[in-house]
Amino acid sequence: MGQLIVRHLEDEIVQALEERAARHGRSVEAEHREILRQALLGAPAEDPKAVLFDMPDVGEDSDFEHLRDRPHRLGP
Repeated sequence: MGQLIVRHLEDEIVQALEERAARHGRSVEAEHREILRQALLGAPAEDPKAVLFDMPDVGEDSDFEHLRDRPHRLGP
């Protein structure tokens, strides 16, 4: 197997890689390998848990309530 050294990465990229690796329970090096594998060889079916963890944290729980669960308003 070959080796790859990537130099002069922005701090933001390194931080994002560390956070992503932690979310997936992998080392930074293993996460880097997986990113390269998916980018260059095609992404295999992703683990649903990983997909959920990669989603941005936006909105409130109330944004996703069923309309029937919300109180009804009468009039204008």
